[in-house]
Amino acid sequence: MKIVVFTHKPLWPSDGSPSGYATDGGFPMQMSALSELFDATTIVASCSAPANRPGEIALVGRDLSVVPLAPLGGKGVRRKLGLVVWLFRNFRTMLREMRLADAAHTPIPGDIGTIGMLLALALGKPLFVRHCGNWERRATAAEYFWRWFMETFGGGRNVMLATGGANEPPSSSNSSIRWIFSTSLTEQELEALKATRRSLKVGEPDQRRLIIVGRQEKGKGTETVLKSLALLLGDLPGLELDVVGDGSALPEFRRLADALGLNGRVVFHGGVDHASVMKLLRRADLFCFPTRSEGFPKVVVEAMACGLPIITTRVSVLPQIIGDFAGTPAGLLLEENTPTALAAAARECLTDSDRYCAMSAQAQRAAQEYSLERWRDVIGHHLSSAWGPTKSGHVS
Repeated sequence: MKIVVFTHKPLWPSDGSPSGYATDGGFPMQMSALSELFDATTIVASCSAPANRPGEIALVGRDLSVVPLAPLGGKGVRRKLGLVVWLFRNFRTMLREMRLADAAHTPIPGDIGTIGMLLALALGKPLFVRHCGNWERRATAAEYFWRWFMETFGGGRNVMLATGGANEPPSSSNSSIRWIFSTSLTEQELEALKATRRSLKVGEPDQRRLIIVGRQEKGKGTETVLKSLALLLGDLPGLELDVVGDGSALPEFRRLADALGLNGRVVFHGGVDHASVMKLLRRADLFCFPTRSEGFPKVVVEAMACGLPIITTRVSVLPQIIGDFAGTPAGLLLEENTPTALAAAARECLTDSDRYCAMSAQAQRAAQEYSLERWRDVIGHHLSSAWGPTKSGHVS
């Protein structure tokens, strides 16, 4: 079976990549894993040649190829207005690739994925939609449409998965929609990280590092972490914080750090590549994630794999990830999402060495459940149940 993937993820040419293209983030790892389920995989995406390519990762996979579309740039209204002209230029290519494929995968949110799922539906192709955003949030017309589409057309040959998790299924109106987790780490990487046991720095009770990683926007928790750091310095005067990620609120967070007198205590790293994220996680002591809204944050799995206890909120799948396994959770869940509550939880973690080590070990154990291989196999099970064998010689 040949599958075509329509994605909004920007790609760029790369001489060092077997497919001729590369990108950043977790997308190339997931596409490599997904390609193992099929005889051939074609990725259709907007491609450009950016001058700055931090964190470049080659697109590699089983008979994986890329069909480039013209660059689709801009944001907000500008992007929407340009989409009409862009679609006129690229529609013939998109239609051709859809016709050549046996099935389609369309990650959403994203305009290219949306066009792809509508094309697949119109041509009667087996369709796999993976909702990668926050399934519970519906604030825009597009978010309402994506959920309506999945609930209306999910079932039969249309496989619909929502990234996230809960005790209840994603939809009360369509039971065929299922949860799927997100990850970027292989079993080998998880095992290698697990081999390194973590403990609080003996003899240096004040030398601790907090870290938060993610898109730097209001509501993701960075402002709460900054305010909690100011509250903690009386007890832990050597405490420092790494803020990793870019976003529109980053300048505001820098100003807040200055206003709180945290100069020298906070390092704003901006957007960095995956390898750098993992390096920063390995040198930290505690992962703080007081988010207000979330889907399935794979960075939490990455932090747990590095042995970091997690302090987070009772949002989406986070209580299940952190859990309470045989009486030992992988971190602490905040009853109130406030700087005071976060500071109290951090103080509790960082001043009890035995409890810290127990949570760290449990975090690494729990992370083993979220490998790329398991992610691939869960998706493969859903697809083969709906489509039959997806690869030549495969026995389901």
